[in-house]
This record gives sequence, structure tokens and C-alpha cells, in this order.
Amino acid sequence: MKSLYITSIERYSGKTATCLALGRQFQAEGLKVGYLKPLSLQPWRIAGKIADEDAVFVKEILGLPEEPWELSPVVITSEFLKMHLRGETNENLMDKVKKAFNDSCKERDMLILEGGGSLREGYVVGLATTFVAQEIGSEVLALVKYRSDIRLLDDALTAQTRLGDLLTGVIINRVPEKAADFVSDLAVPFLENQGIQVYGVIPEIPRLAALTVAELIEVLDAKVLTETINEDAFIESLTVGAMTADAALTRFRKQVNKAVITGGDRTDIQLAALETSTTCLVLTGNLHPSPLIVKQADEFGVPVLLVPTNTMETVNSIEEIFGKTRLGQPAKLARFQELISAHVDMEKLYSALTIN
Repeated sequence: MKSLYITSIERYSGKTATCLALGRQFQAEGLKVGYLKPLSLQPWRIAGKIADEDAVFVKEILGLPEEPWELSPVVITSEFLKMHLRGETNENLMDKVKKAFNDSCKERDMLILEGGGSLREGYVVGLATTFVAQEIGSEVLALVKYRSDIRLLDDALTAQTRLGDLLTGVIINRVPEKAADFVSDLAVPFLENQGIQVYGVIPEIPRLAALTVAELIEVLDAKVLTETINEDAFIESLTVGAMTADAALTRFRKQVNKAVITGGDRTDIQLAALETSTTCLVLTGNLHPSPLIVKQADEFGVPVLLVPTNTMETVNSIEEIFGKTRLGQPAKLARFQELISAHVDMEKLYSALTIN
């Protein structure tokens, strides 16, 4: 039985998507696949128990028999953290993870483990990715999300420094077209000369990190003022309308499929947004817009959302989830699987994991 621990330097690098895509790829090759998230900081209650928030989705996609809470043996809630810091918890968390690991290994050819939000997580409870991987003897695959040329290199080298011999290699994710030549011609050869195997370079597809209108409504607990609404429409960028109408129009024309966040009293900004590629309007401060705006937005098929929070609070709420590859839409997962198949050298990965 082999195990592969998938981690990353920072949050929202595509770990869950990669776990699912690789899991389905391994299953297509005839392997019996399991999944485990040793440590979760995303508590979610189901059937009266605490599990990781993505556990139900992972269970469904990979067809796993375990219950969601069995897939995430240690979930840190704020209450548990306080008890832990006060020394009021006696449970050996590493032993709990190892038991879950051993149970998950039974009758499996491959166990995929998902790391926390980043390589920084888990130290306070003794469950950092490095510690867990050492205890269970798993090889680690690090996802490195492209941010800039130098940051890409430093992040990959940081993963190598922290993980040492545990690191089997990296996948570079979300590489924009303008950086593709630098990554393939310079970054990949450099990293491999440093002893870091690069299994693939996945291009950036903005729609994979996009929010849907329905997700935005849920996150903001927004009131919909228009009659026409396409809840599955994608929001690929955010912009705040806090400038003059002329400046706003210039900026808005450069962005497509965007959400425009502005005050309900900024009729000039709202009109400018409706003249360009706007997926939805988010009006802050519980200030209702002019009925003319609602009517025009309805005609253009642009939903108008009303929220009680101010503009800064609204932006902060959206930014907490924006950029995360949310895989609730089957089309997103299917597209990411296509990217894995096209851009990740599976034979090279199989060879490193000694999978025949």
C-alpha cells in the first residue's frame, strides 16, 4: 500500500482539487483508493458530529465507504484549541491520526492524504504535515501556486527545506499565460537541478477559481432585488466602485464577468457597471438603489444583491473565499481532471511512488 500526502505552501493552492483528480485517475488505473485529511481547521457539523467541511464531497466523488468524520480524524474547533492551550485535553492526537491512517489502509492500494491550509499549519497541536508524514511514512507532493517568478522559486525551495527527503516533488499550479515561458524554460530546469522533481505545470484557468452568484448570495446572506437571476453564473473578478463614474467606466471595461461592489446610493457607478461585462451588482450599507437601476439590471440579466455590511466588510467577506477552487460544480472538477491529465506526467509520478 502506498500513501501520498498532498500539501502546499499557502492556502487555496488547489489541494482538494488535486486530491480528487489524482484519486479518480488512480481509480481509473484500477487502484483501490482511500482518502484522509489528518488535520482540519474547517469544522463542519453533520449528523451531530464534527467533520471537515469538504469531507462529504470527497466521500461522494471517490465513492468512499467511510463516514465524513472518519475521513477527518482531528478537527480543531475554537473550543478545542482553548482547552488544548489550557492543558485540559489528554488525547494523543498523533495516535488518533495513526489509527485512522491504519484503518484507511485496509484493502487499499493507494491512500491520498490532504494537508492543511499550508505547511505552517498544525504545529500548535503537534500535527504539522512534516510530523505526520514522518510518523506514517508517507511521501509528500507539494503544490506550488504561481504568484510571481521569484516567489514560485522560493516557495518550491521552502517546501524542499521543510520537508527534506519526505518531498517526492512538486506540481506548479495556476501559471498565467504570460509566465508560461519563464516557468517551463527557466524555473523547472532550475528546480530540478536543485533536486526537486517537477511533475507538472498547470495553467491558470480563471473560471476554476470563480464564485457563482449563488455562492456569493450565501456568503453575504444577501437579499436579491431583481427578478431575473442566474445562480450558476460565474464571477471571475471583484472590483470596488469607489471612484468617479468616468474612472469606473475605464476600469470596468478592462474586467469581464465581474462583481461590482459599491454603495446603494452610487447610481453613477451602478450605471457604469451595467454598461460593461458585469455578472452582478453588490450594493452595501442596506441602501436601496433607484428603481430605474433595478429595472435596467433586470433587462440586462444582472442580479442586484443588497447587503447590510459596509463596503470594506463586504469585500473582506468575499476575499475569504474568493480564489479558492470550489468544486461544487461537477464541470469544474471535470475540467481540472482534464488539466491534470494534460499537464501532469503521471508516469513520472508513478515511477517516483513505485506504482506499477
